[in-house]
Formats: sequence, C-alpha cells, structure tokens
Amino acid sequence: MNYNIPENLKGLTEAEVEASRKKYGYNRLEAVKKETWADMLIDILKEPMLILLICVSLIYVIIGDYGEALFMLVAIIGVTAISFYQDNRSKKALEELEKLNEPLSTVIRNSKIIKIPTFEIAVGDLCITEEGNLINADGTIVHSNDFSVNQSSLTGESFSVFKDSKSEDNKVYSGTITVSGLAVFEVEQIGKETKVGKIGQSILGIKEEISPLQLQIRNFVKGMAIIGLIIFMAVCIFSYIKTEDFVTSLLSGLTLAMSVLPEEIPVAFTTFMALGAWKLMREGIIIKRSSIVETLGSVTVICTDKTGTITENSMQLKHLYDYKSDTIYEQENFKTKELDELIDYAMWSSEPVPFDPMEITLHKIYEQTQDSDDRKNYQLFHEYPLEGKPPMMTHLFENEQKERIIAAKGAPEAILTVSELSEEEKNKIRNIVKEFGEQGYRVLGVAKSHFEGNNFPENQQDFSFEFLGLTAFYDPPKKEIKEVLQHIYNAGIKVKVITGDNADTTKAIALQAGIINNAPAVNGSDVTASSEDDLMKLSEKTTLFTRMFPEAKLEVVNALKAQGNVVAMLGDGVNDGPALKAAHIGVAMGNKGTEIAKSAAALVITNDDLEKLVVGIAAGRRIYANIKKAVQYIISIHIPIILTVSLPLFLGWVFPHIFTPVHVIFLELVMGPTCSIVYENEPIEKDEMQRPPRVLTDTFLNWRELMVSIIQGLVITAGILWIYQHSVHLGNDEPTTRAWVFSTLIFANILLSLVNRSFHYSIFESFKNRNYLLAGISVLVLVLLFVILYVKPVSGFFSVAPLTVKELGLTFLTAAVSVFWFEIYKLLKRLLERK
Repeated sequence: MNYNIPENLKGLTEAEVEASRKKYGYNRLEAVKKETWADMLIDILKEPMLILLICVSLIYVIIGDYGEALFMLVAIIGVTAISFYQDNRSKKALEELEKLNEPLSTVIRNSKIIKIPTFEIAVGDLCITEEGNLINADGTIVHSNDFSVNQSSLTGESFSVFKDSKSEDNKVYSGTITVSGLAVFEVEQIGKETKVGKIGQSILGIKEEISPLQLQIRNFVKGMAIIGLIIFMAVCIFSYIKTEDFVTSLLSGLTLAMSVLPEEIPVAFTTFMALGAWKLMREGIIIKRSSIVETLGSVTVICTDKTGTITENSMQLKHLYDYKSDTIYEQENFKTKELDELIDYAMWSSEPVPFDPMEITLHKIYEQTQDSDDRKNYQLFHEYPLEGKPPMMTHLFENEQKERIIAAKGAPEAILTVSELSEEEKNKIRNIVKEFGEQGYRVLGVAKSHFEGNNFPENQQDFSFEFLGLTAFYDPPKKEIKEVLQHIYNAGIKVKVITGDNADTTKAIALQAGIINNAPAVNGSDVTASSEDDLMKLSEKTTLFTRMFPEAKLEVVNALKAQGNVVAMLGDGVNDGPALKAAHIGVAMGNKGTEIAKSAAALVITNDDLEKLVVGIAAGRRIYANIKKAVQYIISIHIPIILTVSLPLFLGWVFPHIFTPVHVIFLELVMGPTCSIVYENEPIEKDEMQRPPRVLTDTFLNWRELMVSIIQGLVITAGILWIYQHSVHLGNDEPTTRAWVFSTLIFANILLSLVNRSFHYSIFESFKNRNYLLAGISVLVLVLLFVILYVKPVSGFFSVAPLTVKELGLTFLTAAVSVFWFEIYKLLKRLLERK
C-alpha cells in the first residue's frame, strides 16, 4: 500500500536492529518459556497411571519377579510413548496456531515498508499505524496525517485525541487504538518497559477460565479416582484378611486401581481440542483458544455483516443521480459532462489512498471520466472520519494556490440532513433512494461545501453543504451463498443480518441470498431506544438489523445471549470490537478485518467466507460427538475390567486373581490409543448437521447416556463372567480359564469400539465412514492377542494356555452377543423415531 511517507524517514538497518535487540530484547511482556521435551516427559511421569505402574514394577523387583518387572518397564515406556506422542501432537498444533495468531506490525527498515511479527519490533524502529490498528509499542510521533488515537485502555476516557509531531503530547502508547488517519512513530519502549507493560504484569497471572465441558470431565475423572481409591483400600484389606499375604493383596489392590482410573479421558479431551483447532487452521479457520472448538458446535444464532460476507464486496457503480439535472445515469453514460462535479466530489470525499471497495471504484471512475487528474496537486489537510447516526465523512483538500475542495459523502439521510434543501426536495430524493434500495443497490449521498479560514467547526455536520447527488453501487450476493445459508438453516441455526446499510437494500440482498425473513427490518436507533424486555422480543423475531452502530450491535448480541442463545458474531471493523468480544464466538475476517477486530475475536476466517464458519460448526459438532463416544467407550470397557478383577475375589471363586497387573496394563495400552487417537479421527455422522444445536449448559453425559454405557459394560461383564464359569464348569485349569476370559474381553473391546462409532446408525452404516486408524489398531490388537495365546514364551509370561479354534470361536461368539445386542437397541430406537 502507498502510505505517502516522507523520503527522509529511512528506519533502522539490519545491523541497528540486531544491536537494539541485544540491548533491549524482544517486544514481549515476559520471556516466553518454551516447554522442552524433558518438561513434557516429567509432566507425563506425574500421571497417576504411571505412578501406579512404577509402584507395581518396584514390588515385582522387591519380590524377585524380574520378568513381570521387565514387562512393567516396557509398559511404562509404552504408556509414556503414547502420552508423549499425543502431547507432542497437541503442542505442535497449538504452536502453529500461536504463529498464525501473532499480530503483524508495519515498520520502515532500510527505507522499505515491511510487515513484521509484533514481538520483533525493536527500540528505534519507525512504526506505521493507521485507522483500526492497535499500537504495539511506546514512542514519539515523527510524521502524521489527521491522526487521532483512543487511549481509554490507559486513561479510561473514551473520546479520541488528535495528535501530531508538534503536539504538546506527541507520544503514543502500546495498547491504544488508532481511530483515524495515519502516524509514523519512533519506538522508545517495548515489552515490560511500556506504560501498559509496567501496569499490566498482573494480567499475565490471570488464568484462562476453563470451559463447562472441561469442568464436567475433570469432575467425572475425580469421582472415578475417589471410587478407585476406595476400592483399592477395600480389595487390599479383604485380600489380606483372606490370604494374609501382604504383597499379593497390594498387587490385587493396585491391579484394581489401574482398572478403575480413567486417565485416558483428560488425554482424549486435550488431544481432540488441540488437533481439532489444528485441522481447522488448515481449512483457513484460525482459532485463538482450542477450547472454543467445543463451543462452535453449540452455535444457535449467527449474526453476520452483509458486505463481503453475504455479498461479493465487488461494489460496481451502476447508477449516478445528478441533482442539478435531476437525471439518473447508467454506467455507459458516466462520461457525460453533467456528471463531472458529482464524480469529482465523490472521489475527493474518499481516502487519498483508498482501501474500501466503494472508494477504489470511485477513484477508477474519476480516472476514466475526468479530462485532467488533479489528485497530485491537492493535499488532504483536514478530515472528519466516518461517524454519526447515520454516518458521513468529510475531507478538506488544498493546493499550493490555497484553493480548497471540501467534499462529503455518507448515508443519504445523513447528507440530506446537512444539505440546504427544502423538505419537498428531500422527500423527492428519499423516494429515489428507496427505489435504488429496493433493487439491492448500496446508495451514498455526495455534497460539497465552502469554508474560509482555519477555524473549522468541531463537527462536520456544522458545515453548510450543497447537495450534489447519489451514487448507487451494486454488490451482488456470492454465487454459493444460498447453498451455504441452507446448510446453516438445516443445522437448526438462525441467521441475523447486522449491517450499516439501509433497510431497502438489505431486504433486497437478503431475498436474493435466500435469507429467511418474515419480519420488518429494525434500525439501530430503534434498538437502543427499546427496553430490555422489548429488545429481547425484538431480537428474537427480527432477522434484518439495519443502520447499526457499535452500541446497537452490542445490545442485540447481549439480548440474544440473555435468551439462552449461543451467538457467533461476524465483524471486521473497529466498531465491531465490543460485539465481537461480547459474543460467545467472535469471528473476524482475515482479509478485510482490522487488527482490532482480529484481536477482539476468538476466531479468524482467513478468506472472509461464511462457508468456513459452517465448516467450523461441523467440526465443533464432530469433535463434541467424538469425545462423547470416546468417554462412553471408556466407561463401558472399564466396567468389565473392574468387575472381572474384583468379583472373583469378593465372591470367593476358584481363581480369585484371574487378572494380574500384566493383563490390566495390556488392556490399558489397547484402550488408550483407541479412545484418544482412533475416535479423534472418526468422521462426522451423516445427519450431524441436520440436527438442532446442543444446549451449551447441557450436562456432558446425561443420565440416560450414562446408563446406556453402564448397561453396555454390565452386559459385557455378564458375558465374560459366564465364560469364566463355563470354563470352570468344564474343568479347565487357571491358565485356560484366564485365556478364555482375556480373549472374550479383547474381542468385546474391538467390537465395542466398532459399535460405539454411532449411537444411532447401525454398524454397517458406520463402515461407510472410513476410519483407517480404527481398522489398523483393531488388526494390531488381534495380532497381539494371537501372539499372547500361541507364542509359548509370551503365553507363559501372561499365564494363559493356547485355545482351540472352537474355544476361540466360543469366546468371540460370547463377546459378539454381549456387544451386538446394542445394534437391536439402535434399530428399535430408529423405528420409534420414524413413527
């Protein structure tokens, strides 16, 4: 972008940057300590499951059973490796997100204007800040152009302050916001030495609030851990009373404690969230906090801007209405002499270096239609930024001969209000504006003024303006927007359009885009004038909110939240900041979004495409559903392990220690990857985006879902205990009985992981959703089972006997019956739903 920066501003050289960095460091509030692999390893070794394993292996060493101790060591390495792999994947995913979330700053170095990560700003750098930017260091202004700044983050005063290099206060401060114009400042303090750094260290100690889902999972794991401790004590005492063998009793207790502890759940949660955020990042959706993925799936209302989100943001100038000739001109007639003044002042009322699509178009039309280009001869020397309700803006230019151009443009109503026209003339123009609006055109009014001297009025509305005419832009809806909106409606999500445009244009575009609207549009002033109760009713039934300003946007978002909605708010400007911050999910636009909007938002869509938000919502729903499947699988498979370890002991059966720590840890090694790696990779179910959103306050697992998992676990337990008793009844010895029980549990585990892929669709329907990881791990587990059963040194170590094909078939059949009954339950459930 051309910033029109004076040539004498060269900036630092690379050598000067290095020297400055050695002396003052990086622009960070504190040194970021990167977690090393050693830190990760220590954290993993603190996990309860690892501590239990280490205890068991030490006991085996003490009693001289070195074979068991060696297996435990292998198990410790295996569990650590799985945890390390998961943690490392999560860490890498979060680091990638951090890199993308790092804001960029514009600096002059070696006489070139470049963008650098904000933490790389060095003392002595020349930083450029412009409208909508967050200032990221303290410094002194060396050049400015109609620059004003909001310092409320430091002073508490909300009004903006105009500053330049000659002002009494010519300083800028980190954390403040550029409201208008442009400034170049020389950096004097960075990081902890800035004003905000000195007063804001306490902010670094504030921990991010944990989400309701995290809290529920944490409480569930704590509850299971307490139950595990109680059962551990009970088994130790009961076993010691019966056998008076302290070591055997302690091993029995530790075996049961390992079977109760659901340490896979927190690992699964962290993995799902971090990898979910990382996968979305690859889709062009940058998420600031991985926990926001969970909230995405609960969105009930999307509040979206119109321009650039629903429309293409192409802004083609279709018509010009010239007031003097009282004529509407088509595109092909724009070179008509009667339009010279209107086109001239429409261009002058735009930014000299335009970035808004409408202003870019006005500059192009000026180039194509005017005989001489006066833009180099005139300098912008005073401006009034876009403000007011409805808004307008005014620019004052002057050439070397002190000839002036005072040009204004804005919402037609704003321009009509300040123009010297009779009410009859104003009504006539309002009708033209309405006709344009009903065709979906974006309409701006253009006016000119004359003013001698430099004692300019405080407000632009105090100038005396001459009305020149109207510009009618057409910004067509995006080609695929109807389909995108239909996906949103199918998912049970409402759409609200919140725009600064007028009601007629918004209605026309909404109709063309396929937005469902059965209520009249409401404008911003009506929103702020409504009582709290009225606003809640209004925000519920209204779809189109027009002529909106920051306070009105914020009130609508808060009213929707008060009704229990989960609100996603899309915004791109400085004025969207409060509403983006207030929404459950603030969504900023990556292309047209200001730095303020991006820093206020929880999520950034890199290509400004509403379809990406739908992708995010689908990912949120998939991840939440998969976490539930993983947890339900863990509950269901833990129950038979717990009861198979404890019941033979408590009931005094012939083989009380049917499972030892060796068997339980093998099962743990199977279950860990299944729930945290395999289920994370599970695709979305085909009707997930046709269901209404879940209520955010819902308990993670309600009693009905919990009971389903408990019953699944109890039925598998019944099958395993039947196999146990059947084997004993046939007169089999302990190794054979153990082989029967162990094989049944392994088969049940594999079949359960397949059945629980969906709690609605049949297992055959689920096979259509390919999950190669699930197939791979299932095959690997079967291979390991056959190695345990039929490779002599291994079977001896696991204390199992090889089974015949018939015996193995019986264990598989028992497992199938104890798991596949759930398929009949799902079928009946589907039939009842159809009725």
